[in-house]
Amino acid sequence: MSEQKRRPQRQPSQTMGGGPRGPRMMGPRQPINKETLKRLMAYVKPYWPRLLVVMCCIILNAVATAAAATFLGTIIDDHITPMLASGSQDFSPLLAAILRMAALYLLAIVSVYVQARIMAVVSQSVLRKVRDEMFDHMQTLPIRYFDTHTHGEVMSHYTNDTDTLRQMVSQVLPQSISSVITLVVVLVSMLRCSVWLTILIILGTMLMLKATMKIGTGSAKYFVKQQTSLASLNGYIEEMVNGQKVVKVFNHEPEAKEEFDQLNDELTENATEANKLGNILGPVNNNMGHLLYVVLAIAGGAMAIAGMGNLSLTGMGTLTLGNIAAFLTLSRNFMMPINQMAQQINFIAMAVAGAGRIFALMDEAPEADAGYVRLVNAREVNGELVEAEEHTGLWAWKHPHSADGSVTYTKLSGDVVMENVDFAYEPEKPVLHDISLYARPGQKVAFVGATGAGKTTITNLINRFYDIADGKIRYDGININKICKNDLRRSLGVVLQDVNLFTGTVMDNIRYGKLDATDEECIAAAKLANADDFITRLPDGYNTVLKGDGSGLSQGQRQLISIARAAVADPPVMILDEATSSIDTRTEALVQRGMDRLMQGRTVFVIAHRLSTVQNSDVIMVLDHGRIIERGSHDQLIAEKGQYYQLYTGAFELE
Repeated sequence: MSEQKRRPQRQPSQTMGGGPRGPRMMGPRQPINKETLKRLMAYVKPYWPRLLVVMCCIILNAVATAAAATFLGTIIDDHITPMLASGSQDFSPLLAAILRMAALYLLAIVSVYVQARIMAVVSQSVLRKVRDEMFDHMQTLPIRYFDTHTHGEVMSHYTNDTDTLRQMVSQVLPQSISSVITLVVVLVSMLRCSVWLTILIILGTMLMLKATMKIGTGSAKYFVKQQTSLASLNGYIEEMVNGQKVVKVFNHEPEAKEEFDQLNDELTENATEANKLGNILGPVNNNMGHLLYVVLAIAGGAMAIAGMGNLSLTGMGTLTLGNIAAFLTLSRNFMMPINQMAQQINFIAMAVAGAGRIFALMDEAPEADAGYVRLVNAREVNGELVEAEEHTGLWAWKHPHSADGSVTYTKLSGDVVMENVDFAYEPEKPVLHDISLYARPGQKVAFVGATGAGKTTITNLINRFYDIADGKIRYDGININKICKNDLRRSLGVVLQDVNLFTGTVMDNIRYGKLDATDEECIAAAKLANADDFITRLPDGYNTVLKGDGSGLSQGQRQLISIARAAVADPPVMILDEATSSIDTRTEALVQRGMDRLMQGRTVFVIAHRLSTVQNSDVIMVLDHGRIIERGSHDQLIAEKGQYYQLYTGAFELE
């Protein structure tokens, strides 16, 4: 009687053919969040010595580029014009001047190379730190977070969102700094040529910036939407890839394609609008720059022909042909960083959007744990429990007392009691109502009932995957809220219906239940679960490498490894959530014998869809809509001829 696991409603609401899509795209009025940008820059701050070197390289490049541009005027006025006037054939001064210009360009090339190398190291270091912090924090999040976010949406943080940060740190940041420094250096150089022409280019630049801000703000808004819709599409694709067999079995391909097309169209629309405006920005600025170039050439030529005095930082003089040529070259150098900065607005918006999503994950509240009772190794000395450093096979709960600093120990025996427990994943939708039960050490307690009756929810509460709204759950007489979650879960062995195997050898996957287990202990656990027979027939036996969640194994074989993983942990309490549902009847008989040995002396909670597997339970509890409606042994419930009797006889009729 498998139970579909009850989970909190995901936001936004689910649609046909898929799970949640994440927040629907909303056009923010302020696409670039300054607080997020400031927080992102905090990751770059530790690398300020290297950034200082980058700054020096940028300055050298800007100065060298500006000096080379002004040098053109010097060559024309001081070398070419005098040679033409005098008819001199001595090219050595001109050659020396050209070599000096070549040296300036070489300096600029070296500066750019060093800058690129350093920024590559800085950007990857920042990304590594972001990924480390994000993954570390993700390990602290409660099960509720993963129940309400698709795997694809979470994965998008590590792929698409971090890639936008890479662009931000490695390209946008140095490019923005370079643009600002270049503007300052070129502006000073232009003022040295002509103040009047500089004023003219500044007026034209202000007009360009106004157009840039108008177009850039619109494109940035859509780049933010693009990033969010991309995560939604990734989440859906991941969901469909995992469930492709189900899609084909139920001929759901048209509906799946329709849902994909809807999300893909949404991404296409946002990406098209973002790139349309972004692509317009460059040509608009370039064309305005060309017009400004023509205006400057006409204005400069008119001033020279009219013999108008030329005001510069060096004083009043005459506007020469060399001045005009140098200024026009500088105007190109002045427009280029402005165009680059305009283009960076889109990348900054994407990076801030990606960073905002990453920080949203990092800001998720970690799983709360106010427990202070710890699980420790213990031994008996003169009839009293004392803590031991080494593994003794005897476990105890360590209670620190804040009043006097003393410590007491309670033997871990596996006594579980639930008293008047109410629970709801969502406040308005209660799942469990006034659940009371007890499981004494060594007892086998079974839960049966229709799908959604609350069977799996009870085991989730024992593990403290969720905390109860009302009532008490006691473990060896201790309220489980007082037990540290890691220690509580270490004392519980869980075999789930959904098996997850990891890339690695079969031995590694079994050892996952107890990381310090020896090979002999892992093999003994596999034999206990009756998994040894098929494992030894694998190409490399226990050293066979599993990939793709054990895709080369049958569902039953994967489940057997999962049972062996729980067996090697040797916990005092076992939770078997439909552990044999994916195993054929013959294999189930073999596994059942192994599990019977595994369950000896342990408290066991069993959820099973085959009532034949719970007949030998000490207590069977029948749940219906979150309430226990019947309880007793198999014989007692059959004699009562209630709902269990109906389920049992109905199952036999089906068989």
